[in-house]
Amino acid sequence: MTNQNVDRNEIAKFEALASRWWDPTSEFKPLHDINPLRLNYIDERVSLAGKRALDVGCGGGLLSEGMAQRGAHVTGIDMGEAPLAVARLHGMESGVNVDYQQITVEELAQDSEHAGQYDVVTCLEMLEHVPDPASVIKACAAMLKPGGHLFVSTINRNPKSFLFAIVGAEYVLRLLPKGTHEWKKFIRPSEMSDHLRHAGLDVRELTGMTYNPITKIYKLGRDVDVNYLMHARDIREA
Repeated sequence: MTNQNVDRNEIAKFEALASRWWDPTSEFKPLHDINPLRLNYIDERVSLAGKRALDVGCGGGLLSEGMAQRGAHVTGIDMGEAPLAVARLHGMESGVNVDYQQITVEELAQDSEHAGQYDVVTCLEMLEHVPDPASVIKACAAMLKPGGHLFVSTINRNPKSFLFAIVGAEYVLRLLPKGTHEWKKFIRPSEMSDHLRHAGLDVRELTGMTYNPITKIYKLGRDVDVNYLMHARDIREA
């Protein structure tokens, strides 16, 4: 491997749970619940039909399959062998065609057949699990065609996010397994914006995602205190 921007402990967490990736009642229930929100968020801004899309940190393929079902030509990459095996199997069972590869985005960016070839790149719920998120964003930007779109999502770093995303989600509500997240790896929107701009991208939109523990419903809005999505675009002319 030419780039070691991988946390093997993080990979191991998701490897151990891979067989339950497509079970909507499993540890991945939050991903199943938010997938329609994030899929619609992307599709409303780029119209996925006919687009070439790269899903970075695709895991078991929830978003990758969703984008493919909307008509995109999707490549999904991840460093977890077991989640990719689950993604490939589920794709065969559902008849959805996604090209899954076990490779880092930094490595893929060095491949001339892929670099600069994507209309859309997504990197959702992944940046808080790598040692150097700026490196990932730089490589994601390198994958875009001129005028291409990058969508990222992660968790803000502040006292409220510690209370909600770790204490609340992992220990009180048990929405996620204990130890899923490390607060120090969370990324403030200002930091994310800096990473995107340094990668030559124009930040277009910041949107929050909130969870109501009473109604058990996720929604998008202005509150970016905990979870948020960010949409950026390549500044070169398409």
